[in-house]
Amino acid sequence: MKHTLSVLVEDESGALSRIAGLFARRGFNIDSLAVGPAEMSGQSRITMVVEGDDQTLQQMSKQLDKLVNVLQVLDLTCCPAVERELMLLKVSAPASERSGILDLVQVFRAKVVDVADEALTLEVVGDPGKLVALEKLLAPYGILEIARTGKIALERASGVNTEMLKATSSGGRIPA
Repeated sequence: MKHTLSVLVEDESGALSRIAGLFARRGFNIDSLAVGPAEMSGQSRITMVVEGDDQTLQQMSKQLDKLVNVLQVLDLTCCPAVERELMLLKVSAPASERSGILDLVQVFRAKVVDVADEALTLEVVGDPGKLVALEKLLAPYGILEIARTGKIALERASGVNTEMLKATSSGGRIPA
């Protein structure tokens, strides 16, 4: 199972290296990694996606918590969270195909950020599923390049689990 971990760290040199090393020593591959400044000066938030069973990830979280520069570790996998990712995608777009691509851009609320004679570069932000869906729909046109940021996530302050709402088939109402 894939787990999304949010790790708050002191913004000091070597913190990311120690965290990545902890996973590498135990044979874990980090599927996605995003690092940036956090809400407090001198702190950074690392969001990583790793694969493993619940028990192993719980143990890894405890070991992360013991590292000197680590302030907080949250496994966002099973709690309500907002997840986003950014993708830049360059797609082959000759004049004869351009209108079909632009229709998809509108549906997915993507942006055209560069236009050339035979290609368009698109920017799309959303949950990782949205990015994969757009990529699959654009594949027949010819994808020339892709760059993705990796997932970032925060726990929902509202506590509303939108995944559960999507799964209900009763028009968005939670069953009694």
